[in-house]
Amino acid sequence: WKPFKLCNCFKVIIGLMVKSLSFVKPLYPVTPSRPPSTVSYVERARQHRWQCSDVTFHCSEGALRQQWIQTIREQLTALTSRPKHLLVYINPHGGKQQGECIYEQKVAPLFACASISTDVIVTEHANHARDHLKTEAELKKYDGVVCVGGDGMFSEIVHGLVSRTQRENGVDQNSPEEKLVPCSLRIGIIPAGSTDCICYATVGINDPVTSALHVIVGDSQPMDVCSVHHNNTFLRYSSSLLGYGFYGDVLADSERKRWMGPARYNFSGFKTFLTHHHYEGAVSFLPATDILGTPRDKTRCRAGCFICQHDGQLYSGDSPEESKTAPDVSDREYEMGWGVVRGKFLAINAASMSCACPRSPKGLSPAAHLADGTTDLILVRKCSRFNFLRHLLRHTSKDDQFDMTFVEVHRVRRFRFTPRHWQNDSELDLRENGKQLFSQICRDHPACSCSPAYSSWNCDGEILPHAAIEVGVHCQLIKLFTRGIEEQPLFEDLANPPCAL
Repeated sequence: WKPFKLCNCFKVIIGLMVKSLSFVKPLYPVTPSRPPSTVSYVERARQHRWQCSDVTFHCSEGALRQQWIQTIREQLTALTSRPKHLLVYINPHGGKQQGECIYEQKVAPLFACASISTDVIVTEHANHARDHLKTEAELKKYDGVVCVGGDGMFSEIVHGLVSRTQRENGVDQNSPEEKLVPCSLRIGIIPAGSTDCICYATVGINDPVTSALHVIVGDSQPMDVCSVHHNNTFLRYSSSLLGYGFYGDVLADSERKRWMGPARYNFSGFKTFLTHHHYEGAVSFLPATDILGTPRDKTRCRAGCFICQHDGQLYSGDSPEESKTAPDVSDREYEMGWGVVRGKFLAINAASMSCACPRSPKGLSPAAHLADGTTDLILVRKCSRFNFLRHLLRHTSKDDQFDMTFVEVHRVRRFRFTPRHWQNDSELDLRENGKQLFSQICRDHPACSCSPAYSSWNCDGEILPHAAIEVGVHCQLIKLFTRGIEEQPLFEDLANPPCAL
């Protein structure tokens, strides 16, 4: 038979990055003495979807056929970026409770086809994966960790891996100024949750097969992680969204309505919008002045992002900004490079990525980058319900969602929020007093103009116990089995595909 050049064939098989291939039909009939050989490869489809396809080789000479097979196997073995042994955690209760079914039917056959061995653990309770990674898992024998579930499951994996890495390297996580050690193992995400925001914002689609193929080919995408502290005590890590005010209230209310299922988010969101609470406080932040991008850029973070590469390399060394501590909010508006914003806020959001999802394809901050060492701090001041609704609707439109007088956005490396009347150890007492004085009234009369003293911080879908927090961004702390969202126009036209990439 007469295929295209053998070297191009190897590029297709080894790279596993082919859009479409055309092969000449075999010149010899298939017989038991000349069995065909099938090679699986990755094929790009539309809307960032990947799929697995097969190509069959026919050869009349048995010795030549074995030589080809052996050469292909040797070349694939030499690809060190591809994982060979994975630790898999499955959340059987996330989303529509289809995690085990998705893994067994769609993912496990692909891992087996790629000769990837797996150790599978089905989680039995909350934080099962986190605690196992922190203490029991023998991480040295794995090439990566895969989570089958939603954003909550991914957060468990991040906390387990990052905490384990810091403990083994003697890093004190309770110190906000401490520089954390990056994790060596990559994390794969098989979407099986309710929103799967992390997967959507890093791959461009929530498809288990596509995510599994990214793991198989050994892609790698660094990602920033924020650490959250209160009074020099570590609280949590955040990889996507920190939200105070509106998003914190939505989460706090929805947690009391878990019996409603996924519909509780819509109900709580509508109720919180009608309540229209605002919260008073001060936000101090360290702006990222030595970077290429801004929150209002038209350029989006995509595969091979130049901004992430440039800013990540720049920030990997010791930065003079990193040692600066936040001034007291009583100081003037700018001191030691820090800015201070005081006022009444409907929402305070920190987006470390676009936070895009199927319902909001642009996300909270469309120009946010995955690995530039910054987070986009979005401040929404008190305004009318109508204007706030306009702001929320901008998340689903093509308009600039920051082009409003009551909205401001800053790209920062660190920030701190101090609510009004906050006094260190008495914060919890004040929160309880606020609940007693205001919460029941506002719960019964959502249209009233009064507001409770404090909101809650929504940290990647978990409620933080304190309102006063300090947040720092750790550049490229983790790596994912993905390559970022690829520019779709490059692969839309499949009319005349090349033979190989």
